[in-house]
Amino acid sequence: MHIGVIGATGTIGSRVVTEALGRGHHIRALSRDASQINESRANVTWESVDILDPQSIAAILPGLDVLISGFQPGNASKDFADTVRRSIADPTVHATAARALIKALESHPRTRLIVIGGAGSLETEPGAVLADNEDQMHETLDGLGLPREYAAAARGARDGLNVLRTSNRLWTYFSPAEDIAPGERTGRFRIGTDQLVRDAAGLSRISAEDAAVALLDETELPRFVQRRFTIGY
Repeated sequence: MHIGVIGATGTIGSRVVTEALGRGHHIRALSRDASQINESRANVTWESVDILDPQSIAAILPGLDVLISGFQPGNASKDFADTVRRSIADPTVHATAARALIKALESHPRTRLIVIGGAGSLETEPGAVLADNEDQMHETLDGLGLPREYAAAARGARDGLNVLRTSNRLWTYFSPAEDIAPGERTGRFRIGTDQLVRDAAGLSRISAEDAAVALLDETELPRFVQRRFTIGY
């Protein structure tokens, strides 16, 4: 398959590229400024894209079977604190990006879109969304070492999901676990839809490597078209 990856230098995006290459796919790796990339792996080409500009996105769609967006307002793998600051400063950016992606796909309706979002839009119980419960949201952010102001960014990511939900394009939204960080590729995890997946200790966690496995599984064998899914140990 020919797969585009927006945010290909990021924590999840870079692992998606590695996982996809290991499965024999061809990757179009996309970043804000591809001229800064020194890439020597086979089957990877780099291009620049502005995810807030539908025309820029549309220009990279020809030939792609699937576009995976790991967009963040910053690069958390290089400067986590800067990404947190940017996310808090403009919580609307996720909805803006979602609208740009959907607009770009008007000219390529057969291209599948997979958006890597956040866990804040997941339910803690049926009908109870984490991002809408201030006390639970603050408790979660405290546990993750994030400022409580980040709750606005979590709600912004939820708004991006709601933009996709109004579209009839071939979109999928991926909410990782609350706690996601570089770790081990196990290939063993549980899959959910709209509710947090917790382990025996009540924790919602996943490695970025296993998130990449789940994303490529969905890329190769679609199960959640026009739906959201999540994973956890």
